Parts: sequence; C-alpha cells; structure tokens
Amino acid sequence: MTEQLPAPSQPLAPRPEVLDFLLTRRSRPAKTLSDTAPARDALRAMLTAAGRSPDHGKLEPWRFVVAERAVMARVSSAAAEAATARDMPAETVEKTARAFTQGGVIVAVLAAAKPGTKIPDWEQALSAGAVCLALLNAALASGWGANWLTGPLADDETFLSDAFGARPGEYAAGFIHIGGETVVPMDRPRPDVEAITTWL
Repeated sequence: MTEQLPAPSQPLAPRPEVLDFLLTRRSRPAKTLSDTAPARDALRAMLTAAGRSPDHGKLEPWRFVVAERAVMARVSSAAAEAATARDMPAETVEKTARAFTQGGVIVAVLAAAKPGTKIPDWEQALSAGAVCLALLNAALASGWGANWLTGPLADDETFLSDAFGARPGEYAAGFIHIGGETVVPMDRPRPDVEAITTWL
C-alpha cells in the first residue's frame, strides 16, 4: 500500500493593503491628539488585536489598564506628585504630568515577568513591547491618532500603583495614547535598511 503524502501547504493569501499600511504607518505625537476617544467596543477590538502578539509559553506577562478621559486629571496629578518626590526639575515635573492629559484615552500596558518558567525575563519583556506596538498599530489602522510613550515614571512602582492599580513588580512597557487626529505629521527619517542588513 502506497503511503499518501500530505497535500503541499498553500501560501497565505497576500494582503498588500496591510503591507502598505505597515510601510506607511506613522505615530501621531500625543500632544497633538484631541480628547475624543474610541467607544469601548472599538477599543476592545484593538486590545484583542494587541493580545494576539507573540507570547512564548502563552504566559501573558502583560495586561491592560485603561484610563478614560474622566480619570486622566487624577493620573496627571499622581504623576506630578511622583515626579516631585523624585526631585525632578520643575519643567520635567510639568512635562511629565501634562503627558497624562493628552489624548482621549490612555492604555497602560503593565508587564511583569512570570517567575518559575523556562521563558527568560528578557523574552517576556519583548512580548510586552510587541503588545504595545500591536495596540499602537491597531489604533492607527482603526483611524485614530496614537502614540506609544514611556517616560520617567514607567518603572515607578508607587506612581503605577496609585494611578493604575499596578501590582508589586509590574512596570509600564508603554502608555498608549489614543485620540482624534488633529494634524498629519511629516514623516521622519527612516533606517537605511541596506545599511543595517546582512545577507548570509
């Protein structure tokens, strides 16, 4: 009896519109975003897309905390208090606090490596970064302006606990600001791919 070989795998159908988006995507500076925000169902779809990011071991070493417009003033005040407690210059305190008023909604991607696994901490951190980029791109692809920020308080456990309910050991892989687009920024210089690519 002749063994039947499996049918050859079929290539994925090309999605040129997706590649075109990736080749032309551009973050919108948070300071240019309006205070409008996607509805919760729309934002939930973006979070779902971000949750499909690579995650070796299916550990989910990250989670989302959504700060809607109504609580952003409180988050900003907590940021000012934390920055002042760290003896930052006055202009840095003001800039840090102001950042948390920008956009219609801020999604904190809180991350912490899951202990007792064979997946190294650095790989889990990369997964959290992938989630940030996926959420950023999902927002842009949905027609919203969006920006991925970190800043001096991204690893401040007191601030993250007070403002976002972070658990001990969690840090912010990113604060994703989403809002209405008010300006279309010019593109910025991009890497010379040939200069940074080695073909083996």
